[in-house]
Amino acid sequence: MDHRIGLIAGSGQFPLIFSSKARLSGYEVFAAAFLKETDPALEADVSAIEWMHLGQVRRLIDFFKRNAVSQAVMLGAIRKTRIFSDVRPDAKAIAIIAGMRHTHDDALLRAFAGVLEKEGILIQASTFLLPELLAPKGCWTRKKPRRSEKGDIALGWRIAKELGRLDIGQCAVVGRGSVLALEAIDGTDATIERGGMLGKGKAVAVKVCKPDQDLRFDIPAIGVQTIETMHRFGVQTLVVEAGKAVVFDRQEMTALADRYGICILALEDCRDGW
Repeated sequence: MDHRIGLIAGSGQFPLIFSSKARLSGYEVFAAAFLKETDPALEADVSAIEWMHLGQVRRLIDFFKRNAVSQAVMLGAIRKTRIFSDVRPDAKAIAIIAGMRHTHDDALLRAFAGVLEKEGILIQASTFLLPELLAPKGCWTRKKPRRSEKGDIALGWRIAKELGRLDIGQCAVVGRGSVLALEAIDGTDATIERGGMLGKGKAVAVKVCKPDQDLRFDIPAIGVQTIETMHRFGVQTLVVEAGKAVVFDRQEMTALADRYGICILALEDCRDGW
């Protein structure tokens, strides 16, 4: 069994959680980190780290090859707005983009993963070594969804799935039968902010996997910050897809939701009862 693993690390805590778990599981972790994105704390928990700009694909591949890395994971967020302002594509990156019809999330990541696999670097699922982070089915909070929200949950689920099918985003905010906000390049927190301001305390946020989600990357993720944003902008219910969303600090997140009177519900399908 190969005990070397590459880590393509974006921002947030996911890369840190993975590196700690991998090390405890006997893996040597070799991290490709991005300037202005990856948490510098990652340096203390990996065998080697290479800092680079977005778009330096050849440098990333060479780093993994120098360290005999034949498998890797892609974890953490990259602020999509930076793609248009702070990227230094090398010839390899330009070749990837030139061969694409569009650069939506999954299309770009699949193309990138395909290039790595041609170089002998297999991309593992983002929950590799961390299945315990996947959202369990059920209502996690003391507050349950109101009967009046059932229609909004069903509508939000259907709209979010369609948004994902188009490879645009994963989150929809719905209130009183109206779609208030859809996720695009600005991300989930900004979507909750826009929807909450329009919903005025009567809004539901639904975040689900894309219908053809590639579980190697871009799986929906929620955490304490999600609840803080919901509280700030008056969104009362959060719905995620059970088994297909990553949850950070679930106990802390649930306790915070209970304090704010927010409901968190994980469903396998919007037709599930609760």
